[in-house]
Amino acid sequence: MSNDLNSCNFIGRLGKDPETRFTAGGDPICNFSVGCGWAYKTTKGTEWVNISVFGKLAEVCQQYLKKGSQVYVSGKMKTDKYEKDGVTKYSTKISANVVQFLGKSEGNTDDKSSVKNDDFIDDNIPF
Repeated sequence: MSNDLNSCNFIGRLGKDPETRFTAGGDPICNFSVGCGWAYKTTKGTEWVNISVFGKLAEVCQQYLKKGSQVYVSGKMKTDKYEKDGVTKYSTKISANVVQFLGKSEGNTDDKSSVKNDDFIDDNIPF
């Protein structure tokens, strides 16, 4: 298994405003979906990709992203298994570790348009 790779990259636009919830420990989780267009000869369409972002990066996404925002997302695919009405269901999402805001958003003068979870590591932690 050392040669396996779980890496996904997408560029698309948010279908609706991001939603943030918090774990029992108070850590934020931001969820949003990204529509990625595709075309083949005379056929075209959109694939919707569910994205989850955790920690400080989730807070940044909630603050700056909105419906229609174009983003680049990089992360790993994760499938959750759950039961609903006695039926086993599966849900696949991307657990993002990099989100890059593409294009200018209104009122955002911050030049930092690419953010990843590593940007929020505190070097003062002694372990």
